[in-house]
Amino acid sequence: MTGPRTAMLLALALLSPACASKWTVRTAPSPVALQWPYQPVKAKLTFAFALTGFAPKRGSQSAFKAFVYGSDPGERNAFVLPVAVAVGADGRIAVADMGRRCVHLYLPASEGYVRLTGTKNDRIGSPVAVSFDDEERLYVSDSTGKVFGFGARGEFRFAATTAGPAALIRPTGIAYSKHRKLLYVVDTLANRVHAFDTSGAFVFSFGQRGDDAQGFNFPTHIFWSSSGELYVTNSLAFRIEIFDEDGKALGSFGRHGDGSGDLAMPKGIAVDQDGVIYVVDSLFDNVQLFDRKGDFLLTLGRRGIDFGEFWLPSGAFIADNHQLYVCDTYNRRIQVFRITERYAETAF
Repeated sequence: MTGPRTAMLLALALLSPACASKWTVRTAPSPVALQWPYQPVKAKLTFAFALTGFAPKRGSQSAFKAFVYGSDPGERNAFVLPVAVAVGADGRIAVADMGRRCVHLYLPASEGYVRLTGTKNDRIGSPVAVSFDDEERLYVSDSTGKVFGFGARGEFRFAATTAGPAALIRPTGIAYSKHRKLLYVVDTLANRVHAFDTSGAFVFSFGQRGDDAQGFNFPTHIFWSSSGELYVTNSLAFRIEIFDEDGKALGSFGRHGDGSGDLAMPKGIAVDQDGVIYVVDSLFDNVQLFDRKGDFLLTLGRRGIDFGEFWLPSGAFIADNHQLYVCDTYNRRIQVFRITERYAETAF
C-alpha cells in the first residue's frame, strides 16, 4: 500500500496553494503572411495571430489537476462566443464570453487566469463589453441591466443597476476616459450614454431617441480615442456618432447600404493613434476603415473561417502596442492584427 499512499501524498502536495497555477495564452499563427491592402502595396494591417482562449502551462497545478482528475481545464477556458475584448497597459487581457456567461481575465505578470462570474447575489448573465481603467481595474457591461466593477486581480468591487434615478435597461458598450477618469456606458434601449466614476457612482448622461445631432437609434458600442473623443456606433441609424467627453456632438458619418463604405450591421468600433476609424460590420463579416471625415479607406476581411476572415464579428479594441483585436464571435476566436503607424506618410 506504500505506493498508492505515496502517490496520493504527492498529488496533495502538488495541489497545495504553494504550487500556484501558471497560465498561458492559446494562440494560432497563420501559415502564410497576410496583409491589407494586398501586396505589392505597403501594408496598413498585417495578421499577427488568433487568440482562442487560455490554458494551464505544462507542469503547473492546473495541468496536474487534469492528470489527477482526468479532465482538461484548458478546454473549459477556450472561447465559446467572445463578443468583446480589452487589453491593459501591462498586457492583461479581458474577454467577454457570452457563451460561457463569464469574463476571462488573463494577468501576464503573474501568468494568472481568473474566470469572472460575479457573486452569488450579482451574477454575470450576459457580458457584452469590457474596459480597463488606468489602474488596471476592470469594468463589465452586462446586458441584463448591470455594470460590474472588479479590482486589478479580479476581486469584486460593485454592481451598478441604476444611472441616477433611472434603472439601467440594456447596458452594452463601455469605454474609459483617461482624461476625465470616467466610465462611459451605452444603454441601447434607453438610447443614452451614461457616465460613471470609478466607484460606480453616476455622474451624467447624454442622448435620446431621435435623428438629430444628439439622437440615437439603438446605439451599441463605444470607444474612447487618445484624442479625447467618444465614438458611438448608432447601430439602427447606420451611423457613427462622435462626441466630446461632455457629450457634445462633434460630427457623424455613415449610411445604410451594401457597398464599400456602407454600413449594414455596425457593431464594434476602435480608433488608432493616426485617427483611422475601424468599424466592425457583422452582416458584411468584415472591418471597414474610415478617416476622421468618414471617407472610406479600406476593407479588412470577408466571410469565412480562415485567418483574416470572419463569421459574425462583434467587438473591437486597439491596444497601446498598436494591435487591433477583433472578436470573430462565431469562429470562437479573437483575431489580432498589427497596425502600421503614420501609414498615410509612408504608404507610397
